[in-house]
Amino acid sequence: MHLMELPREVILGENLKDKVNEVAKRLKLSERVLILYGKRTKEIAGSEVERHLRKEFIVYSLTIKGATMDEVKRVVNLIENEDIGWIIGVGGGSIIDVAKLASFRKGIPFISFPTTASHDGIASANASIKDLGAKTSIKARPPIAIIADVKVIKTAPYRFLAAGVGDMISNLTAVKDWQLAHKLKGEYYSEYAASLSLMSAKMVIKNADIIRLGNEESVRKVVKGLISSGVAMSIAGSSRPASGAEHLFSHALDMLLEKPALHGEQCGVGTIIMAYLHGLNWKKIRDTLKRVDAPTNAYELGIEPEYIVEALTIAHTIRPNRYTILGKEGLTREAAEKAAKITGVI
Repeated sequence: MHLMELPREVILGENLKDKVNEVAKRLKLSERVLILYGKRTKEIAGSEVERHLRKEFIVYSLTIKGATMDEVKRVVNLIENEDIGWIIGVGGGSIIDVAKLASFRKGIPFISFPTTASHDGIASANASIKDLGAKTSIKARPPIAIIADVKVIKTAPYRFLAAGVGDMISNLTAVKDWQLAHKLKGEYYSEYAASLSLMSAKMVIKNADIIRLGNEESVRKVVKGLISSGVAMSIAGSSRPASGAEHLFSHALDMLLEKPALHGEQCGVGTIIMAYLHGLNWKKIRDTLKRVDAPTNAYELGIEPEYIVEALTIAHTIRPNRYTILGKEGLTREAAEKAAKITGVI
């Protein structure tokens, strides 16, 4: 049996802060709701969404400090103590990830209200929680609804939008890794999920010049792609269509660095290297990232070259059960350095 869980509603438009009530009523959600936001996202959209919700719902709120298990437990405790029926996460990846995992653990629905478009977590079933010094992807459930207000997302620095492109372009190597695992290890492979994932990547390559303008249309293009990417993962029943060796590389950097770059930025640079290892057109990937002003090398990431090489050599250990182009043994230091130098990453 293969179970596919998908969002029931996706709303993309402008001035949507007052639309949450309508969505919740259509989905027949209960009257007790918990809204999660960060200090900054409360100012950007959270307070206004909360104000509208209070007109028709019993609302509880929490300010989330980061995507940690402590924060997830804090949310779970509030759900239990106040008999919360559903959650809405207003914010970037960390807020939405905490809402996603806490709601999954308590078996209640959650709505995703993103304030940035920096990665596909806004629509996926996977939550990245920082715990024990490393970011690990944990299986949860996708949001019951996604409300993406392009005016809100546009207020975030352009860097976040460019990072969203990096996360989406990584689908190219993620799908290649998945095909490799299917061929060599007999892993389950969904052609439909893979095609949807690749479509998102190809769309950002095609629309790079529109995205780089950083306007409402740019936001729409990126958000649509990120949602498609999240849906592809839901169809596959795993993060395979959008997470391969390039994501392992990014997770390795998260482990090694006190202050890593944005997830999508690191995945974009990782995609250049993994595309080279796969024999793909890595120059086209690099040029697309350049066109949207996303980082393409260690200097632009603000990361010392030695960490890039080290991350490449340990990436295969992050998820040993996930077979990728890095194989079981990973890259030697010489091979990692060579790949990073040839692609201009270091």
